[in-house]
Amino acid sequence: MHGNFGPQEQILWPASVLAGIVMCGAVYQMTRHVSSRCFKCYSMLNNRQKVEWNNRGFSTLHALVAAAVSFYLVMISDLFNEDAHNSIIIDRKSWLSDCMFGVSIGYFLTDLTMIMLYFPSLGGNEYLLHHGLSMYAIGLALLSGKAHMYILMVLFTEITTPFVNLRWYLDVAGQKTCNLYLYNGVALFVGWLIARIILFIYMFTHMYFHLDQARSIFSLGFYSLVAVPSVVAVMNVFWFWKILKGMVKTLSRRKHSENGRTD
Repeated sequence: MHGNFGPQEQILWPASVLAGIVMCGAVYQMTRHVSSRCFKCYSMLNNRQKVEWNNRGFSTLHALVAAAVSFYLVMISDLFNEDAHNSIIIDRKSWLSDCMFGVSIGYFLTDLTMIMLYFPSLGGNEYLLHHGLSMYAIGLALLSGKAHMYILMVLFTEITTPFVNLRWYLDVAGQKTCNLYLYNGVALFVGWLIARIILFIYMFTHMYFHLDQARSIFSLGFYSLVAVPSVVAVMNVFWFWKILKGMVKTLSRRKHSENGRTD
């Protein structure tokens, strides 16, 4: 693997990782202060629930930033436009993708630390696996400067996180019967289907048609590029099945409730 650690990277990488960690800490505290003043239900939560409430605040912000930057770089900018540059797609990168990867590593480090400290309250073994694989894949792309487009595609799937978090917030706030809970559940289902199922199918298809480029990178990078998204894809399908069952259950409960009122 050829190193990708020039003078710019020596400043950008540590700074972006640190920025990710600082962002998490700042948003955690901000979420705690705002929630204690604006949401009556917050004071009724136990300590572990308050920790998770605050934790989901910075995970939501990271998800929005990661999705926005990924969408811009992959879909709007010409960075990965096949006709815009002479270099092959697998080798293309920018300071912004480097910066986003660093911030995401800072986020995953912070979140993983909290998960282990409060294990299993903030997430079980599947979260440890997900975060571990994410940091490994992002770190490898950052160090090598390879496969940034595919890692950005995977990062874009974080767009579903705000819906997951809102569902949890409404649940602990005792708002499972409100319309927002139902609408958010439908949005989560659709968003998950598009961002974590269909997008992965597209990514693997794109990878297949550019297999010669993927094979041009070092062996560990190539096998990681195939293996890590495959494992994450399996996890996405598993979680999608749980989301589907939850949505069906919610819709059935709502239908029975409406029928009861009619009777």
